[in-house]
Parts: sequence; C-alpha cells; structure tokens
Amino acid sequence: MSTPVPALPNPPLPARDWLPGLARTDLADLAIIIRDERQPLPKLECRHVVLQRAGRGWARREGAGLLIGVAPGDEEFATALIAAFARPQAPAAADPASAELLALARRVGASPAGVLIEGPTGTGKEGLARLVHAVSPRRDCPLVAVNCAALADQMVEATLFGHERGAFTGAHAASPGLVRAADGGSLFLDEVAELPLAAQAKLLRVLQEREVLAVGATRPVPVDVRIIAAGNRDLAADVAAGRFRADLYWRLAVFPLRTLPLASRPADIIAIAAHMLLARTGGDGLVPWLAPCAQGRLNAHAWPGNVRELGNVLDRALVLCDGAEIRARHLMFDAFAAAAPAGPASVALPGVVRDAEQLAIARAIANAPTRRDAARQLGISERTLRYKLAAARETPTVQ
Repeated sequence: MSTPVPALPNPPLPARDWLPGLARTDLADLAIIIRDERQPLPKLECRHVVLQRAGRGWARREGAGLLIGVAPGDEEFATALIAAFARPQAPAAADPASAELLALARRVGASPAGVLIEGPTGTGKEGLARLVHAVSPRRDCPLVAVNCAALADQMVEATLFGHERGAFTGAHAASPGLVRAADGGSLFLDEVAELPLAAQAKLLRVLQEREVLAVGATRPVPVDVRIIAAGNRDLAADVAAGRFRADLYWRLAVFPLRTLPLASRPADIIAIAAHMLLARTGGDGLVPWLAPCAQGRLNAHAWPGNVRELGNVLDRALVLCDGAEIRARHLMFDAFAAAAPAGPASVALPGVVRDAEQLAIARAIANAPTRRDAARQLGISERTLRYKLAAARETPTVQ
C-alpha cells in the first residue's frame, strides 16, 4: 500500500472498495486513513479512523481515533462502527425506511408543529423525540422527558403542572412542575395515553393558552413549551373509545410520526448493534467486535422485543464472550422469543430448554458479584456452572 491518505470528507477509492457503504455514510469531520500494517500508526489531533486489512476483524479506540482491522465478511459491521464513531449522538439509520423517517423528523423539528410519535414499544420513540428537539430552535433549552405511565394517579397534576405549598397533605414546599421546568424548551410525554382525563384537560389549556395553573394556585403562569407526545397504543382508537380527549389529540397530532418494528427495517440491526457496542466501550481500548456468524444470527432473528431486546442480547453476549469478539454462540435470546416460531416450522423442545437455561445463567452472572455467587443463585455447584458455560460455547448449533 502507499502512504496513508487522509480523506475529508470523502474516503479514498481503496476505502470504498473495502467498505462500499462509506459512500452513503455521513462522516461529519472524520478523517479516513488507509494504513499498511507495516507502517507506524499516524499521530493526529483530529478525530480519525484508521483502516487496515486483517485476518480477523477487530477495533480499538485510541484517543481521538478508531483503529479498525477489516477481514472478509466484516464490511457491514466496520461501516456501521465508523458511522457510530462519526456521529455518536445521532440515531442509527442504515435502512432506507429509517433514513426517511429521520429526515422527516428533522424537517418537523425545525418547525413549531406539535409532534405525536406512535409505534411499538422499544422502537426508539424517545430517541426520535430527542432528535426533534435537537434540530429545533429550542435546542439550547431543556428537553424534559416524563413517562406518564409511571406517574402516581394522585400526583399526576402536581408533578406536571406544579403545586403551591400546602396545596395537599405533604406539600411542604412549592414545586414548579415539569411543564415549567421545560419552559423555553420541549416536554416529552411518553405513554401520553395513560394521562387521566382531568390532566388531559389541563394539558390542553397549556397548549391553547400558553399558561399553566399549579395545584392550589389562583393565578396561571405564562409558559412557552413544545409538547412532543408518544405512545405505543393507537391514540385515535382511544379517542373513539372515549379514553382520550379528541380536542387534545388534534392539538398533539399536528404532525404524526410512526416508528417501525426492528424486523421491518433489517438493515438497522447491525447499525444499531454497532452504536450500542461502541457506547459500551467507554474510553480507550478494544471495541467488542461482531463476528460474521454473530451478524448472521442477529439478522435471522425476528426481534419481537425490538431495539430493547437487541440491547439485552448484546449485554448477555458481553458477559459470555471471553475476549472482544462476539460470536454466534454468545448470543442468547429471550425464551419466549426463541420459542415463538418465525414461520410454519415448529421449534424443537431441547432448543427451547437450552435457550432458557442459558438465559438464566447469563442473568445470574450479570447480577452476581462472583461466579460462585451466581452458581449459588442458580442452585448448582460452581463446577457445574463452568461446565455449562463451556458447553454453551461449544454447542455446534449456535457456533
């Protein structure tokens, strides 16, 4: 190879030959450098990625740089890792459907329109809300996120709209509430369908009159806040059933966005996995690497738990893998997901039992301070635990 060639912003032809996806990747200000492994590593102050050929794929973070060894079959994961390193705060979107949704969210974010994000649980609704806020004129003010389903029924109004001192038993001091905490910025209401009807009426007034009346107060306070609502239920159906106010629905759903199940955007699976693994690396050091066999197994899964399930599977793999390489045998899926047939074919009982046992082992190891404690939790000896871990690594059906 010739001497290293920095590339800002377009990678040189050899990089595109190795990683065709780089031509469609937003690299921001990232320098791409092609290196012969016999050459010394370049010392750069700017953020950069160094690519080189390798017999097995690997990656390592060093200061402002990411060094990647690319082996045959590693092209998709290497490209996804570079995209995650270039824009760590941006949502992963390798699938055309996701790219289209994010482009629409950016356009909506720049406008003052209300946004309602609907979609199955675990599909990234909060991430989409954060993107809408980040590209809006309100980005320098706070984004306050609240899960409406987690609010106690008797405290919903006081938590959202604030309360005066002595307004109710236990109100020893006044509180501005979350709406006023988001003044100038955005308020993200996740699971908005869980709000009681009384709280819905007060939220409607906030949207219409731009003012909020705290519990126990006699005068409203002006407030300037953008509401971004989300839910995994069909809010229009809740309106038809009388569970949600129609007037509030139309105020919230000025511009509806819908997230898709992970199985409906398969190109995102490896892209999201790369973002998660890079984020779990922390500072300098080896980045967990998805071997081609692991990538194939991830792509073949139905993902009923969507992105949350993917995160769980990767966390278990990091517990079970011996080094920085994640192989197919380290991937353990939830028992209910493993037992659910993807098509007309049935699942053999031994496979279901094995997956359930491995899931229990992974959870015990993750939660216990030592393997001895994990064995005690599982009701087996430490020797039996070592045997079962070795058997899981050597099981030919999951490589």
